Amino acid sequence: MRATKLALATLGLGGAAVVALATVPRVVVAGTATGESTYQFSCVACHGADGAGVLPGVPDLTAKDGPLAVPDEVLIKRIAEGFQSPGSPMAMPPRGGNPGLSDEDIKAVVHYMRQEFSIR
Repeated sequence: MRATKLALATLGLGGAAVVALATVPRVVVAGTATGESTYQFSCVACHGADGAGVLPGVPDLTAKDGPLAVPDEVLIKRIAEGFQSPGSPMAMPPRGGNPGLSDEDIKAVVHYMRQEFSIR
């Protein structure tokens, strides 16, 4: 589960604003996510909106020899179990760090990535 910080503002006496931070869990309900929404929620922070990777060492999904060069079964297993890409200083956590992702969600995100970041 990922958490999002939500700022709640209330007016105190004298009109001063009081801000409290609360941690609100965000859960993807199995089978309800689309490939695109799963990517936007669980993958975009590291792989970027364009799939090229936003952090040093994150594999480029658009590269001809990148993660999408392997068969679906291999890619699905790597996403589900986590994977350390050769040359990358960090590993991708199982289910992209979102334990709420179902196997169907993972298959949907693989399909989305293949469509969106076709191997060039």
